[in-house]
Amino acid sequence: MKKKILIVVANYYTSIADDLLNSALKEIKNLSIVKTIKVPGVFEIPVTISKFIKKYDAAIALGCVIKGETPHFDFISSAATNGIMQISVDTNKPIGNGIITCLNKEQALARSKKGKEAALAVLSVTSQK
Repeated sequence: MKKKILIVVANYYTSIADDLLNSALKEIKNLSIVKTIKVPGVFEIPVTISKFIKKYDAAIALGCVIKGETPHFDFISSAATNGIMQISVDTNKPIGNGIITCLNKEQALARSKKGKEAALAVLSVTSQK
């Protein structure tokens, strides 16, 4: 039976978000029923997943945070990761974390296929018996 999977993707960095999403979809589109929701930034991912997770078997969080000259990077990265983990534990549903954290745009572009790994992790956990 196909699993229902929610993908929430932050499209602040559009081309990176598209690459993350496409790499995730290649892994799950034939195996799952997928709903994709786009949000403005990584900070909005946990609340969006929380809002809809009851309707799905799992979720995948995709986005990119690039370090700037202020501590904003650390706050956003930690808040998103902690929020995603809390939702997963509270709902007992897997959430693949495909949010990449990079020091610059070149690193982000090099890692923009990491959505695949988040999708594979979700497939692995949802297939456990």
